[in-house]
Amino acid sequence: MLVKKSMPAPVECIVRGYLAGSGWKDYQKTGSLCGIPLPKGLAEASRLDEPIFTPSTKAPVGAHDVNITFDEMIGKVGKNRAEKMRDATIAIYCRGRELAEKKGIIIADTKFEFGIEDDGIMLIDEVLTPDSSRFWPVDGYRPGKTPDSFDKQFVRDYLLDLHWDMKPPAPQLPPEIVKKTQEKYSEALRRLIG
Repeated sequence: MLVKKSMPAPVECIVRGYLAGSGWKDYQKTGSLCGIPLPKGLAEASRLDEPIFTPSTKAPVGAHDVNITFDEMIGKVGKNRAEKMRDATIAIYCRGRELAEKKGIIIADTKFEFGIEDDGIMLIDEVLTPDSSRFWPVDGYRPGKTPDSFDKQFVRDYLLDLHWDMKPPAPQLPPEIVKKTQEKYSEALRRLIG
């Protein structure tokens, strides 16, 4: 393994190809996605004509990331780096989405993290995993309803049902929730690599 040290960029690079999660909630309220206007009449889980880049802050552990504009991202990392991060994010997502769809999985959205190295950038952290992406089965997809997923949304939904205040410490996950999550991740892996 080749390891290189870099300074993590203070932003997360998110790309959305479908209208889901907080993006769906934002669209319902404002008709836009992170300030980017979208066509009227879209349904939950609608595929977007073009993937949309929606950066966020990289919050400290225990805090929540906050969506920011591309101009705010430029203020944090500079124009050249911001453009490189945006372009790489969209390119990696589009390639991953294309490959996954052939294997029966929709990658609805994902996030990447980049490191700063001199004047350039480098991809750091995980890439296109169930922890960093929203994976849906192609065979269960229909606009108007978010399909069951092969990602950490299952754990999120469990925690939301607890009415937890989202402050540390997090509640302990029961063994059946851990097992079901493992099964979902394993199913994604099985579909992707056969």
